[in-house]
Amino acid sequence: MKPLDPRLMRYARSARTYIILTALFGILTAVFVVAQAVLLGHILGGVAQHGWHTSDVVPMLAALLVAAVARAVVAGAQERYAHRAATKTIADLRAQVLRHAAALGPRWLNEGRSTKLATLLTHGLDALDAYFSKYLPQLLMVATLMPLLLIVVGVQDWVSGLIILITIPVIPAFMILIGKMTQSVARRRLKTMTTLSAQVLDLLAGLPTLKALGREKGPARQVRQLSEQHARATFQTVRVAFLSGAVLELAATISVAVVAVAIGLRLDYGKMTLAAGLAVLIMAPEVYKPIRAVGTQFHASSNGVAAADQAFEVLATPLPEPGTVQAPDLTQAELVLDGVSVHPAGRDRVAPADLNLTLRPGTLTALTGPNGAGKSTAAAVLLGLVAPDRGRALVRTADGRELDVATLDRASWWRQIAWVPQRPAILPGTVWENVTGRFGESRTEAPDAVGSPTEGKPTMAELERAADLAQFSGVVAGLEDGWDTPVGSGGVGLSVGQGQRLALTRALLGTEPVVVLDEPTAHLDEATEAHVLDAISGLARAGRTVLVIAHRPDLIARAGASVPVQWAPWEGDGPEAAPASDTALATTAEVTR
Repeated sequence: MKPLDPRLMRYARSARTYIILTALFGILTAVFVVAQAVLLGHILGGVAQHGWHTSDVVPMLAALLVAAVARAVVAGAQERYAHRAATKTIADLRAQVLRHAAALGPRWLNEGRSTKLATLLTHGLDALDAYFSKYLPQLLMVATLMPLLLIVVGVQDWVSGLIILITIPVIPAFMILIGKMTQSVARRRLKTMTTLSAQVLDLLAGLPTLKALGREKGPARQVRQLSEQHARATFQTVRVAFLSGAVLELAATISVAVVAVAIGLRLDYGKMTLAAGLAVLIMAPEVYKPIRAVGTQFHASSNGVAAADQAFEVLATPLPEPGTVQAPDLTQAELVLDGVSVHPAGRDRVAPADLNLTLRPGTLTALTGPNGAGKSTAAAVLLGLVAPDRGRALVRTADGRELDVATLDRASWWRQIAWVPQRPAILPGTVWENVTGRFGESRTEAPDAVGSPTEGKPTMAELERAADLAQFSGVVAGLEDGWDTPVGSGGVGLSVGQGQRLALTRALLGTEPVVVLDEPTAHLDEATEAHVLDAISGLARAGRTVLVIAHRPDLIARAGASVPVQWAPWEGDGPEAAPASDTALATTAEVTR
């Protein structure tokens, strides 16, 4: 990212106001610095050369005090707005990147980007705080404060102004050399942090399996090694920061010393007044100060700059063309996968390969096949979350029209589909809020009339009936606060099976004509599984189109039809080179009421 990247202005509106305010603060600071230097020079010069008494300098001292206080107030206001702007800008960028990544879809995320994106949205963008609160203010001071002070110094003493003008480029030269090295170190550190985060996440994800096998103590050594690698990467950045700061301070100090020597010689020969000499000598360090601070603070912002570059790369990724056609009524429509093949990035296979599937209302269909065959991917294609590399996902209406899912408006399409993935989305809130989707509303205000049919909201009786069918009522009864029990993100506070039953209750409570379930009984015991299977079969008997991804024999046996999903080796530069699988066109049989 450039020192003041225009992309930051485009994507983060809150940064624009901050930059304007900081520029104004820079001008005010220049005015107060000049006032302080001139007043202090005249006071010291008058006392030393003209023998001024206390009464002569009191007005000037009062003015000097006012200038000093005003400068401190401006500096405080600038720092306050800097932190506010940093917080707002980071929040804006984080929200935009998250929304954009979600719009790009799960396939884009699964191409090795999920961990990188998680690191960017957490530690990465947080580093922009240093960029806004330390680096950017000094950069704007270079553009405002330094030229104004240089003009005043030139007016007071053209020789000193010329010396400063000649020596100033020395500092940017060092900054460029050090900056390139710091940027490369920052990029390596961010890459290292991303890699380490991915490895730690993998370890945490595998801990339940390791614990079940009695091997949970094994990863301790690996975690320790990862921590040491991160510490070494961080120390390398700090070392470069200290070295760069020392070099820039040395260059600035020598430049100020040259100005001081020149002033001293001309004072000795009587070519300059003491008041003017003192004023210039006081202002000289202030001229170099912004550019010194830019170099010193560059390392503090380099991690944030690297993260911002990654954020802009995500935001610059073109989105798929949104569908504009309103989805038809799915209560009487068929859903079709016509020769669908998907080649996951980085994989040596096409999964699924040439899958054909037809789903009709009032049917229960099971997708079967080994792990990695592409069952979940096939469901994602049907939902419109993944674009197939070959083939199409279609909606065949009752009047014979065929609409490509990719052309449908997502909101109108998803509004008619209930989806229960292996890891259902559970948001921070109460159990009741997660099941009904009415976050921020209080259930206790009208516990006996949660909703009404006229409002399109479920009543408490309907909620309890859906919970009974999903075998979730016993879970709610065992919770300390029942339906009002709070849960964390991802279902923290509930077991995996309880979270799955919560999601199933949510699906049973809805009226969506299409229900897609990914391994709905994977974490349930046999007794609970039997009741849940009855509830799933009841969905089909009620006329809804039900698709389940299944491994368990009991679930497959309940389906009116089971469709095997196969994968094929990937060859060539595209999925079109992959051999076709033998999966035949499968249609489902109606489940009797």
